[in-house]
Amino acid sequence: MSDFPSFPPDFVFGAATAAFQIEGATREDGRGPSIWDTFVRRPRAVLGGDTGDVACDHYHRYREDIALLKELGVRSYRFSVSWPRVQPTGSGPFNAAGLDFYERLVDGLLDAGIEPAATLYHWDLPQALEDEGGWRNRDTAHRFADYARSVAEALADRVPRWITLNEPWCSAFLGYASGHHAPGAREGTPALAAAHHLLLGHGLSVPVLREAGAREVGITLNPDHVTPATSGPGDVAAALRAETQRNLMWTEPLLTGRYADGEDDTWGELIRHQSFRRDGDLGVIAAPLDFLGINYYTPSVVRAAPYRDEDPLSRAADDNRFEGVGIPRTRRTAMGWPVVPHTLRDLLVGLRERYGAALPPIHITENGSAENDVPAPDGAVHDTDRISYLDGHLRAVAAAIADGVDVRGYYVWSLLDNFEWAYGYGKRFGLVYVDYATQRRIPKDSYHWYQALITAQERGTTGPGLVRPVPGGRPTR
Repeated sequence: MSDFPSFPPDFVFGAATAAFQIEGATREDGRGPSIWDTFVRRPRAVLGGDTGDVACDHYHRYREDIALLKELGVRSYRFSVSWPRVQPTGSGPFNAAGLDFYERLVDGLLDAGIEPAATLYHWDLPQALEDEGGWRNRDTAHRFADYARSVAEALADRVPRWITLNEPWCSAFLGYASGHHAPGAREGTPALAAAHHLLLGHGLSVPVLREAGAREVGITLNPDHVTPATSGPGDVAAALRAETQRNLMWTEPLLTGRYADGEDDTWGELIRHQSFRRDGDLGVIAAPLDFLGINYYTPSVVRAAPYRDEDPLSRAADDNRFEGVGIPRTRRTAMGWPVVPHTLRDLLVGLRERYGAALPPIHITENGSAENDVPAPDGAVHDTDRISYLDGHLRAVAAAIADGVDVRGYYVWSLLDNFEWAYGYGKRFGLVYVDYATQRRIPKDSYHWYQALITAQERGTTGPGLVRPVPGGRPTR
């Protein structure tokens, strides 16, 4: 019997990527510029001055990458559609050459026996829409729904699972509050408007995706497992502000049709000056979901902190009077992130306990680790730390299922080493090592480990299979 965690027989094992991080070909076949194409050319915006111009050259090498997925044995592949590749300005005519690329990708996956799962927005907003205000502008939500409809009309007959947005927290707060991601703004209320309009764009797109034939529609969030540094009231209140920003401002509107209770303390004057919310928006945002995607990497421990900017109206929207503290005696990944696998189980159980029947089935749509990978003298990449990370987190998912959480799938991040946003090519998350100079792909030891886990699961040699929870929360056989 293999020493692997065990999952229900219908559990979906997959791998994930994102368009801007792997495709390259940013100026080919009619693709328009995105906010990331603009951002990477700002001085010091990205480490090493790296760009996504070539990335992993997946646009030209997708057949090779499909072969890697087939050999890996995954049942599903999560990719993202580049909005500016299929609709260069974010409105108006669609680019036939761009859509054709995704047609070929999807058909190639199906021919390989792999189920496509499409993410419509993984941060690459067409620059033309940003020039009109980007996600601060309510019209962008409507443009997104139009884009979603057209892509689904082209692909929904072959793509069963659709994700509207990937990590809207990052789009809103890293993009419009801290400025660490494209478009690189540092704003207050406009960043909160961006957050709201992202949710509105999601809600508007859900019914049009279903009308176009999508079988499963969801959204991917990156909720944080937050704990206070001490039991003191200041740190406890700071942890609630952190949870409001990272978790509740997204899950409450999506799953309950309400805004988070703690938002007034979290944003103060910024939220009181809002004018971007309109009657009826919550009903749109809370459109029923077929699943909830969860991206998870590391937990947070926070303590109270003063405002960075004393002026309420010049304060950035991420200035919420909390700061992270270190977690002692834990290994850290190459990103500096503490590795505490059981917190993924705790997060999933906490979501189930908070939302009950309102919580849809869950897919872990990203989980993985950046490690300091280099080919050894034997030509292989021996990434034992990544294997340990994946094993621990998959065991946490199995524990959550045993505790009654309805988790249906797991997508490792990432299939390939790739462009890691503001870190450029300096951080490697892939199961497959990419030599960027030659574009040679080298499956790492973690690739073979994940392959063996999937094979053992399919053969039923991982041990007693877990039971699938019923909607009420109790597992059943």
